[in-house]
Amino acid sequence: MSDAPLLSPAFIKLLIFRMLIVFSYQMVSVTVGWHIYELTHDPLALGLVGLAEVIPYFCCALFAGHAVDHYSRRLFAIGACLMLVLNTFALIAVSLGWLQGDATLWIYASIMMTGIARAFIGPSYSALFALILPREQYARGSGLGSSVFQTGLVVGPALGGVLVGWTGKTTTYCVAMALAAAAVMALLTLRIQEPPSAESPSVFSSIGDGLRFVMSNQLLLAAMSLDMFAVLFGGAVSMLPAFIHDIYHFGPEGLGILRGAPAIGALLTGAYLARHSINSHAGHWLLGSVAGFGLCIIAFGVTTNFWIAGALLLFSGVFDGLSVVMRTTIYQLSTPDAMRGRVAAINGIFIGSSNELGAFESGVAARLLGLVPSVVFGGMMTLLVVAITARLSPKLRKLELHQLK
Repeated sequence: MSDAPLLSPAFIKLLIFRMLIVFSYQMVSVTVGWHIYELTHDPLALGLVGLAEVIPYFCCALFAGHAVDHYSRRLFAIGACLMLVLNTFALIAVSLGWLQGDATLWIYASIMMTGIARAFIGPSYSALFALILPREQYARGSGLGSSVFQTGLVVGPALGGVLVGWTGKTTTYCVAMALAAAAVMALLTLRIQEPPSAESPSVFSSIGDGLRFVMSNQLLLAAMSLDMFAVLFGGAVSMLPAFIHDIYHFGPEGLGILRGAPAIGALLTGAYLARHSINSHAGHWLLGSVAGFGLCIIAFGVTTNFWIAGALLLFSGVFDGLSVVMRTTIYQLSTPDAMRGRVAAINGIFIGSSNELGAFESGVAARLLGLVPSVVFGGMMTLLVVAITARLSPKLRKLELHQLK
């Protein structure tokens, strides 16, 4: 199979855009977590960061999917990146004391705007991905896309933690803003032939079509639900500032290391799968990877050693990376071109927003159960979700990818 489509300037620029925007978002995420915990010393306040982002994300995601399917994919991605630039500037203003009032409220307001921007980024990337690559390259392209995404998850948190520790929050926010601006430039130079704007039905009719398609497709619904509940209950990463402060007694550099550890595992997995795609027993691989993720989260919750915790998070990333590539390939192969934006938006609601809801769930559980029991509980719930999904969705359990091609 020719590698030419994977080496085309358009696909390379799309990957550069994805990496830069993930760098920026992850650096902001690490810095905001440290900033909030520094101000409040309350795990629930960390959970509220996720809630502040997910509410506007939920409100906008389906409308974003409709817009991307019927108008310019590239322009919506550019607009979303510009919004992230402005949001990061607002965080700079908070850190410098330029804004009067409660600093935590300003931070939450900025995170809410980030949720709106993220609602457009996922569907735009998915639609551009399908325009650039031929169908037979989707599995390998998903592996490369996952590797790039995970590289951002490695470098972003690590760089964010180091910069916060060495130079302070303001400098870190400035670097994140520059990276978001660079992502805008990558999109501005992307030359791609987009289909003409489709005749747009009513917005709610269009959204309804997308929802009916996903709800009637057992594979898509089961794969999305599996990851949604696994991430919802297995969201230990959002509690890392509390673990760093109260259990490991490290500074922000330690937070960067632990935030980056899962992404290192996922990066290695994505790089391997870009060259060696899985076609046989895809359903078993997907279910097994989510179960492995849950086991790693349980083990992470009970260890008190910083470096063992890092190793466990790295292995959780290996399993999560396998799950992401398998799920992405399934929904790219199962989705008609005319519905890619809407399906990506629904996928984002199922999976992307579950990170933020998981952060909120983890904060509430930590307040009620205690920090360590809440993480162990989350891992056990992830294993239960795998068992229920395997039972209720035999089509996913028995899936072979060649059935979708």
